[in-house]
Amino acid sequence: MSEYRLLKIGGAELREGSLLDELVDALVHVIGQGPLIVVHGGGADIAELQRRLNLEPKFVDGLRVTDEESMRVAEMVLSGAVNKRLTARLVARGVRAIGLSGVDAGLLRAECLVHPKGDLGRVGEITRVEPECLLSLLEHGFTPIISPISLGMDGRPFNVNADHAALALARALQVREMIFLTDVPGVLRDNAVLPRLRADEAQQLIEAGVITGGMIPKVRSALEAIAQGVGSVRITNLAGLSRDTGTRVSSSQRGGR
Repeated sequence: MSEYRLLKIGGAELREGSLLDELVDALVHVIGQGPLIVVHGGGADIAELQRRLNLEPKFVDGLRVTDEESMRVAEMVLSGAVNKRLTARLVARGVRAIGLSGVDAGLLRAECLVHPKGDLGRVGEITRVEPECLLSLLEHGFTPIISPISLGMDGRPFNVNADHAALALARALQVREMIFLTDVPGVLRDNAVLPRLRADEAQQLIEAGVITGGMIPKVRSALEAIAQGVGSVRITNLAGLSRDTGTRVSSSQRGGR
């Protein structure tokens, strides 16, 4: 298992405003504790630019349909505006942040994602991670800020779900901790945050209806990461990121960390 940690950030915290200020403050604190890889989304910014260009956002089972025009928008937003916005703010705070996408050095290789309910266009699933460039940057003290846009075998980009990109990188690097940043302080039971959660307990709480809604895919992603060798997974919000709190999911064998 490596010394690295990986943080996955959604799009809401990355828009200009007070949330971005809070995020940068939290990241400066976390990066000060040791090497960190950041993987980000940016769905809200993509949808906004699509509307400005009179492109209607379309989804199949929660996955954004990415035709050729929308692919150009996704790449401009994710690998351009959002990635550089966060990178710039961190550099201004003294962090050696460097913005990348999965295209750079072939970091994330993908092929077309085939979905039974319809054609998703240039939406990809990751088939290979080539982490050598990333490892070199980390060894030299850089903090990689990674857009999930990935490289197809045809030399063209694919739009990849940021959760999937984060999971692929966490698995390839065997990170000691993976962090999912959400809008809630962790997994709740009776309105209280569960500080620790074993994998077998998590599945039981899903089946019992205690874990519901948007928390289910986060917990299932955590379980998948644990099963693939990630040390532990923390689900938290901005306040918890700074305070090192939230819900830590770990394997049933190892118990909580």
